[in-house]
Amino acid sequence: MITVLITGFDPFAKETINPSWEAVSRLDSTISNANIIKLQLPTEFKSSREKLRTAIAQYCPDIVLSVGQAGGRSGITPELVAINFDDASIPDNAGYEPHEETIEREGENAYFTQLPIKKICVTLKKADIPSYISTTAGTYVCNHVMYEAQFLRSTEYPQLKAGFIHIPFLPQQVVDKPGMPSLSLDDDVRGLTLAIETIVKELA
Repeated sequence: MITVLITGFDPFAKETINPSWEAVSRLDSTISNANIIKLQLPTEFKSSREKLRTAIAQYCPDIVLSVGQAGGRSGITPELVAINFDDASIPDNAGYEPHEETIEREGENAYFTQLPIKKICVTLKKADIPSYISTTAGTYVCNHVMYEAQFLRSTEYPQLKAGFIHIPFLPQQVVDKPGMPSLSLDDDVRGLTLAIETIVKELA
């Protein structure tokens, strides 16, 4: 039985909820015969890395899938690449606001995901869930966590497969944001479940 470590974030930027954790926390504990370990990460540059590293050491997952909020996007978007660059437009939840900083001095400029992101998008679209590949995870904590997972893979856990998926705002987050797209929590959970099923099928 393979193990999938899936992470979501706590709320940030004056939001009271974060769809990533709302969805991750509702996933089944077993999906496609894979053991699902759910972990909430702080929306903080420094401590998110340490919590992720500790969890990987503790659970020895075969796959790490991190999930984050991407307000303004209209679908579930698997990320192609993480870059070695922190540049925050707002402070994180610890008040830290890095600008044009390297994440890991010994790391590559960028790392590509090992997850089958094209097949994930195809699967979700067939289920009538909007989905498209993203080629930028930004330069905030989401990219930071995706990059750190890849750096850990490259330096300590070569058997690991890792990636990141962004999901839109929930409907209740856009009540006062006219024109802003959203996706229901039910579709988020269904989409992430389908994504994990696809990952397990392709990589197990």
